[in-house]
Amino acid sequence: MENNTGKKRIVVKIGSSSLTTPTGGLNEAHLHGLVDAIALLKKEGHEVILVSSGAVAAGFSALGYPNRPVTLEGKQAAAAVGQGMLIQAYNDRLAAHDLIGAQILLTRNDFSHRNRYHNAYNALNVLLKKGVVPIINENDTVAVDELTFGDNDMLSALVSGLLHADHLIILTDTDGLYDSDPRNNPQAKKFDKIYEITPEIEALAGDSGSKVGTGGMRSKINAAKLALSLGAEVFIGKGDHEDRLLRILHGDGAGTYFINSMKGSIKAHKQWIAFHANTAGIIRVDQGAAQALLFGGKSLLPSGVHDVLGSFSPGQVVEVIDMEDKLLGKGIINYSDLNLLKVKGKSTSQCKAILNIERAEAIHRDHWVSLIMEEKEEVQ
Repeated sequence: MENNTGKKRIVVKIGSSSLTTPTGGLNEAHLHGLVDAIALLKKEGHEVILVSSGAVAAGFSALGYPNRPVTLEGKQAAAAVGQGMLIQAYNDRLAAHDLIGAQILLTRNDFSHRNRYHNAYNALNVLLKKGVVPIINENDTVAVDELTFGDNDMLSALVSGLLHADHLIILTDTDGLYDSDPRNNPQAKKFDKIYEITPEIEALAGDSGSKVGTGGMRSKINAAKLALSLGAEVFIGKGDHEDRLLRILHGDGAGTYFINSMKGSIKAHKQWIAFHANTAGIIRVDQGAAQALLFGGKSLLPSGVHDVLGSFSPGQVVEVIDMEDKLLGKGIINYSDLNLLKVKGKSTSQCKAILNIERAEAIHRDHWVSLIMEEKEEVQ
């Protein structure tokens, strides 16, 4: 991968099909090989975060299911059994390298609630400073369908952003992205490097997944797209050797590299605003305010507010749109909807007099995130 010298923070995602057998239970040889590869990265001084699927796939056979269960309660029961098996197997192998693993189970709510989001960030940073390998999975036992990540590909991308990772490595049983399905076309050509994920690239990914996992190549491309926007470089492919992760990091992996042309990453606080917080309302702004937000590095003042839509309280996240209803970004609002209606279009001095306040910003620059692609650099 590019810029691979020095200490790096690396998120590694491994899927169910790479860790378990088709009939259920752990594939210990594959798991041991992965841990050995992580140990080599740690030996070189890198920080490694493992996002591991496999709890449901590891646990269903122990409960007597002939196949992966399809009901929510069946999957949750299998996850409860399999997660214990998974973390024990990881820690047993990590101990052979004098390493410690820490189990972290996350749900969507851990990302959408501001305090829980920052608590997760702080705890993970402490673990990394202590040399621990965090092992992250979705908390399948308590998650409900409406609040899941969909698959751990997306979770790994969110974790890479949360922790400002340099690289996201998504390990799978295929060696990258092709211009057509190599299983059906022997002449299919692999993409070694991709510099932009275009709609054409997304279309090539298809929708197929493995029998024991939930995510196919399409979900991996979606995860790569998000991780790139959050500042990481991405690799999707396979690794069959003990030094697989080192090879990938040094640009010699069997897969596809997604090169990040953006500068840096969005800060954790602004990631929460942009991608995780529930939005409570919408503010429509005039052209001058839109220009000031997008290109002037300014806060949003009530003078630029044209319309107030929805009901919200100070401290909640709102969307900001222009006069043509184009989404400009999101921010933490300093007014209730009722108070903002009183002062929209008013000058700063008028706002202070009407509401008897010291500061008049509707959204302060520090709590604003542009969602216009050209503005990514400005919110780092």
